Amino acid sequence: MVFKKLLGAIGAGGPSVDTVLPDEPVLPGGSLAGHVHLEGGSSDAEIEQIVLELVARVEAETQDGEHEEAVVFERVTVGGGFRLSEGERKSIPFSLVLPWETPLTELHGQPLGIVLGVRTELQIAGARDKGDVDPLRVGPLSVQEAVLEALGQLGHEFRSADLELGHIHGTGQQLPFYQEIELAPPAQYSHAVGEVELTFLPHPAGVEVVLEADRRDGLFAGGHDAVNRHSVSHAEAGSTDWMAVVDGWVRQLIDHHGPHSQYAHHDPHHGEFAHGDSHSHGGHHGSSRPGMGTAIAAGAAGVAVGVAGGLVAAEVVDEIGDAFEEEDEDTSED
Repeated sequence: MVFKKLLGAIGAGGPSVDTVLPDEPVLPGGSLAGHVHLEGGSSDAEIEQIVLELVARVEAETQDGEHEEAVVFERVTVGGGFRLSEGERKSIPFSLVLPWETPLTELHGQPLGIVLGVRTELQIAGARDKGDVDPLRVGPLSVQEAVLEALGQLGHEFRSADLELGHIHGTGQQLPFYQEIELAPPAQYSHAVGEVELTFLPHPAGVEVVLEADRRDGLFAGGHDAVNRHSVSHAEAGSTDWMAVVDGWVRQLIDHHGPHSQYAHHDPHHGEFAHGDSHSHGGHHGSSRPGMGTAIAAGAAGVAVGVAGGLVAAEVVDEIGDAFEEEDEDTSED
């Protein structure tokens, strides 16, 4: 789907812009190729720069509560330095590399409720004008898909996914936010754990897998949640017994011991996992994100093999442009 927007930096009669992205999902760390289509307005315009921004809707916790905000996590110049004549049509091809930690928006075609967009900005005669925002689809790397499939086969059920502003302490995280995939544990663990939270932090050599157990009251001494971190190389994706490996990870997490296990909590004021203080994540975990227009239900057959009830509403796509335009208006008023 393509959004078209008339630009207003040089007033009425300015140029218009369409950015066309591929129909298929792109992988984290992969190449995103497309075209920026320009059409001249009622007068000539000096196009100084064409910039693409990767933008995400992220949940941020503050002392005043939780809110959502648009976060730009990549900005790339893909063209510029030319005159666009009156009524002229011009197509600018581009190719950019996604950050390795770009969140997943779908799994086997089923949306996860994550909103990412590519926003086009033109710099025209010294003024910057935000153009269209197009939805960005991102699918899983082989390791990510293998871990999710194993969790599904082990009986974990998908609940929701979101993006959290902050950093996970002790990891190589690069982006200012991380993705949390929230799962209901299978029956044999439900007495001990209310929820398992999964975060992937891919990098060129492999993937850091962070698992957190949202404990039941009284299970873990001192009221702490348990966190495990594991490193997997990309080469291991096709040569590993993922059912056995992931089952071991979960058992280690539930037993809260082992060399990579720790008690931890997320500190919303410092944006990282911190040690030592008791903390509850609060009521937003395990619930669907209101207003996202997406619901995914996963049964015991698996998160990736047997996803059922995945529905995506049109407002998910419409909301991308509306949300980021509101962000721009708030910024321009400051």
